[in-house]
Amino acid sequence: MNAPTAHPNQPAPFVPQIRLYAQWLERERGLHFPSYQAMWKWSVTDLDAFWQSIWDYFDIQSPTPHTAVLARNAMPGAVWFPGAQVSYAQQVFRHVQPAQAAGFPAIIGSNEKGQRHELSWPELRRQVAAMALHLQAQGVGPGDRVAAYLPNIPPTIVAFLAVVSLGAIWSVCAPDMGTNAVLDRFRQITPKALIACDGVSYGGRDHPRTAVVEELRAALPSVEHLVLLRNLGGQPAVAHSANYDDIVSHVAPEQLSFEPRWLPFDHPLWIVYSSGTTGMPKPIVHTHGGSLVNGMAHKTLHYDVACSYDPNSWGERFMWYSSTGWVMWNSQISGLLGGTTCVIYDGNPGGTKERPDWTTLWRYAEQERVTFMGGGAAFFTNCMKAQVDLSPWPGLARVRALGTTGSPLSADVQDWGTEQFRRVTAQAEGAARDIWWCNISGGTDAGAFVGGHRELPMVAGEMQCLFLGVAVEAWNEQGEPVVDQVGELVVTQPVPSMPPFFWGDTDHQRYLGSYFDMYPPGKGRRVGGGDAPPSAGGVWRHGDWLRITPEGRCIIYGRSDATINRHGLRMGTSELYRAVEALPEVLDSMVVDLEYLGRESYMPLFIVLREGVQLDEALRARLNDAIKTALSPRFIPNEIFQVAEIPRTLSGKKQELPIKKLLLGQPVDKVLNRDAMANPGCLDWYVNFARSRASA
Repeated sequence: MNAPTAHPNQPAPFVPQIRLYAQWLERERGLHFPSYQAMWKWSVTDLDAFWQSIWDYFDIQSPTPHTAVLARNAMPGAVWFPGAQVSYAQQVFRHVQPAQAAGFPAIIGSNEKGQRHELSWPELRRQVAAMALHLQAQGVGPGDRVAAYLPNIPPTIVAFLAVVSLGAIWSVCAPDMGTNAVLDRFRQITPKALIACDGVSYGGRDHPRTAVVEELRAALPSVEHLVLLRNLGGQPAVAHSANYDDIVSHVAPEQLSFEPRWLPFDHPLWIVYSSGTTGMPKPIVHTHGGSLVNGMAHKTLHYDVACSYDPNSWGERFMWYSSTGWVMWNSQISGLLGGTTCVIYDGNPGGTKERPDWTTLWRYAEQERVTFMGGGAAFFTNCMKAQVDLSPWPGLARVRALGTTGSPLSADVQDWGTEQFRRVTAQAEGAARDIWWCNISGGTDAGAFVGGHRELPMVAGEMQCLFLGVAVEAWNEQGEPVVDQVGELVVTQPVPSMPPFFWGDTDHQRYLGSYFDMYPPGKGRRVGGGDAPPSAGGVWRHGDWLRITPEGRCIIYGRSDATINRHGLRMGTSELYRAVEALPEVLDSMVVDLEYLGRESYMPLFIVLREGVQLDEALRARLNDAIKTALSPRFIPNEIFQVAEIPRTLSGKKQELPIKKLLLGQPVDKVLNRDAMANPGCLDWYVNFARSRASA
């Protein structure tokens, strides 16, 4: 099943994984497809056959058989693989012996200070067992939530695997998030334990976090146990905490016999967060089975990431730069499911404020012999703007794929990267070759939907295909599928990775309102046309603008709702408003994110101030500091404008989405009904602002 791996300095003589899967389907199932489009059509219309083939192809293990594949075909409420028991950690540790025999490490991590840490597969398993046994001794068990406040370092992966091996539920926030933003998330899940760090290094500076950890523990009364990682060292210890290093350095005989729990397919694995335009962040529950099956299928077939255990090769080395606050951290560690070495970096990819350096990750990728290098679209855009030249690092010829997501990647950025790799490979191998871009889109909510295919044509600025097993369509305002037109990205059939519920959402109203408000149960449509019966459930609306070309390629045009998407990290506008409007000078505010079709994200903030107060530099600084403290520096607006009024509906709702559409160039009469506004007179200012931006 696994493809042969390339010599480090030569083009990979491998057969793409998706072709190997197609060959297996023909050999084992008697299925032959004349085109990828035909294979995709089969995968979304015969869901039982497709997902059973994934189970068999990847040899998913279960001590008990499943009685069906998709026992209930409905959205929401799909029931997958009833009777099966799975374990994310068990799947990871299947690779300990063969990967160790081949000499491949499990995790390689480095940071801005040049501190490098490498974990072998046996050592990863031992440390996970040590942490799991410690947590178990503190009473952590199946269903308990464990919150983590940790950066992108190897101990975070160890802690994650330890937590989920017990059947407990993992949830992590990055230490660059503001205290309020972290508490808005963790308070909803009432964690039993907290694993935190004493600080982080970023941008050439140390940022102590022990005071924040104390604050988090005090504000989370459900926390019964605290584990502290001395990431900076030298920081004061937090009272009544266990030391992470002491736990994992302790070697005991029982660690050798520790086995992760087998759990029902739908047992919660982790809780991730995605913010909408109102209310608190959504605590999205993903399952062991859905994350495992979907992760194996898409990482292997569509990212073309797989590992052969050829000791004469470097093996697969998978790096996707991310913070722990972005779902791509979760995607990064799913490489371990297939025996891949995960290469991670903790720090600023752009160097420091005093010494900007966008070659940091490229140099690191060469040093660690990375074969797949991923990052947010903003990273590659910044590299192009900084005029990065990759020719000094010919070892980058080992990289056979560049992955990108988080926001649309513009064609000029992709062309820049392709030309850079033509130069690198010409220097290293004597002949230029193109790099494959694995552009993907999906999200925190349910995994990737569209993306890469190693053997399909590439068009800069576009994604190559709809993912197998994911029934994606673009729908117009009438709820009809359209081709070669921009429409709402919808999914019309269940996918195992779809979250079964939000934590604490007992009546499922938040869940339904997030994905099924536009196309509720009973009003959906099936792939291929025709109304769906009421029992079939609704249609998932993801919140992105999508165009599917006649050839089956895809273009994402940004968010179709008012959610802020800054460099791949989503934040609800309501969270920003709480921070801004807490200032006594601010009466009202509105923010929009004008990310669209590969343009650099532009986010203006409009504020209404108390009478007699003017927006000066001091107030701008206070506004930015409030956002930085409560949310993250990533969400500081590009510009702040003082306005007389914020446009509102008759019911008082801020009209974020209509103003966003107006600023993206749509006519005012097409996006706003003045008769339905509480204050239509304020529109003239925004219309003039939109015109000035269009002419700039």
